[in-house]
Amino acid sequence: MYEELLNLDPVKINFNRTGMELLNIALAVVMYGVALGIKPGTFIKVFRHPKSIFIGVFGQWIILPALTFLLIILFHKFITPMVAMGMILVASCPGGNISNFITSISKGNRELSVSMSAVTTMAAIVTTPANFAIWGSLYVGYLNRHAVDALQTLSIPVWDIFVTVFFLLGVPLVLGILTTRYLPRLAKALNKPLQFLSILVFLLMVILAFRQNLDLFMRYIKWILLIVFAHNGAALATGYFLGELSGLPRPDRRAITIELGIQNSGLGLILLFNPNIFPPELQNGGMLFITAWWGIWHIISGLTAAIIFRYRSHKRGE
Repeated sequence: MYEELLNLDPVKINFNRTGMELLNIALAVVMYGVALGIKPGTFIKVFRHPKSIFIGVFGQWIILPALTFLLIILFHKFITPMVAMGMILVASCPGGNISNFITSISKGNRELSVSMSAVTTMAAIVTTPANFAIWGSLYVGYLNRHAVDALQTLSIPVWDIFVTVFFLLGVPLVLGILTTRYLPRLAKALNKPLQFLSILVFLLMVILAFRQNLDLFMRYIKWILLIVFAHNGAALATGYFLGELSGLPRPDRRAITIELGIQNSGLGLILLFNPNIFPPELQNGGMLFITAWWGIWHIISGLTAAIIFRYRSHKRGE
């Protein structure tokens, strides 16, 4: 498995400047659409009882990256360094923009889900580069101490990640919230179309990434699927048991479960495509495959969890 996964690293993704700018604009528009569903009243209701959002955000910022680090250390004999760094990158991203929709299907606390998405996304300007730098550096140190196959020379440009996340997430979120506040009719008209656009944009990024490497992807999909399945399953379980152990209401547990299982892997792909952050000479195909497949799989796993939650609610007569 380890040797086979090494074959993914040489995969190259080449975008010209125009292509990168179009992808950046597309993701910014998607995040603008996410912000259109954020209203001040949503925050007020959730923060009157802050325990749930504190537990959820703690799980997103601290527990999930730490758990990811533990997983890659435990299974380092099977996971290549670049695949491991891809797992860290995904865990460092904020919650995904479809989590609110999936939470609604699950009969979870949608207000909590929206608030978590908003808080983690706005804070991602700091938390994404910080978590990637901290846990990535710890992993590099682990490899060096244990004489494991060395990671390719990879500097983690925290400032470049910060700037990218600021313009891709921070600015569109502020503009979206202002639109909702001062142009509510426009916000309502744009909300659903932009939700569909978000899925299309992600699929476009995946197609662009794999169009020249489809054979390679199909050859090793079994290992990528297994790794993402285990990682995503651990994230969902972490969200659920955090809520369970904290004694949170059932709708809040569902929201936190789905929030931790749905990551903004589209942001991860944009960062990977950025030559200022990951230079072209770096062989990071393993990171790319993990990040891209996570974005596909978390839709499947999130909807599955939502259907299970909804079925349980139906049996209880809720």
